[in-house]
Amino acid sequence: MASSAKKRAVDVVTNPEESVNCSDEDPEDDGDSGEDSGESEEEINEEVMVDFEAHAISNNHYDGVKKLLQQLFLKAHVNISEMTDLIIQQNHIGSVIKQAEVPEDSDDEDPDEVFGFITLLNLTERKDVQCVEELKELILDQCEKCSTPSMTEELEQIFNDADKPVGLLLTERFINVPPQIALPLHKQLLEELEDAQRTNKPSGKCHYSLMISKTCKEAKSVPARGGAPKEEYLFINAEEEFFYEQAVIKFHYSVQEETDSCLSGRWSFDDVPMKPFRTVMLIPADRMPAIMTKLKEYLTV
Repeated sequence: MASSAKKRAVDVVTNPEESVNCSDEDPEDDGDSGEDSGESEEEINEEVMVDFEAHAISNNHYDGVKKLLQQLFLKAHVNISEMTDLIIQQNHIGSVIKQAEVPEDSDDEDPDEVFGFITLLNLTERKDVQCVEELKELILDQCEKCSTPSMTEELEQIFNDADKPVGLLLTERFINVPPQIALPLHKQLLEELEDAQRTNKPSGKCHYSLMISKTCKEAKSVPARGGAPKEEYLFINAEEEFFYEQAVIKFHYSVQEETDSCLSGRWSFDDVPMKPFRTVMLIPADRMPAIMTKLKEYLTV
């Protein structure tokens, strides 16, 4: 049985033209005739008003949550099946995005289809769980490769400090779901975390939030004035840049070698080839109010 809706999230317009293009098709392959292509393009660029609801996470959402985790972790050695189980077991924290109304006569729509989700997993509390250990190993290995030894050492110390728990903040959605959906979801999550703290549940007591964001940058580095290449990373979930601004530890690592499917694919902004990355951020809990202020300014409809 589907879970009951927590709250109406937001009315949104999905517009593929405003999203990152991800395709495994050959850009030089025109496919069918020009007439058919024109009709297809017109259909693709049509704006559709979609009404979403936030629901408590339940067993019905296992496949949808796992698919979105796969979109984030790609081929990384992290047991996402086990991570999905943890997310579902912790059903007092987190929400999934579902379409508010699915037509009864629709053959294509799944009433339990997940368009996105948000949750926070206390990694310190679950330090002996396999997927948590694999996640921390992945982050530390990438930090060692892509950052400084001092940052790697600091991050490892934070992971091992039981007095200052680290929570994994997961906020994933399909690429054509606009960022406006993020504001009510983050508000809902904060309310759930505050409630967990009031009832002394360990899931609500996190000193840091760890985020892994999908980012990309131009395949060709853009020279800056001084001649050095300009490193500009674009966030697939645009609002996550506000978390990046407040992070005390942050670094990027490439997932170019893992992009053999449309989950990461051949990225482009306005037909400019992009290389896919993951951006790791560690944000202190006391900086969340400043982030929420930015989210409200940026995402309020």
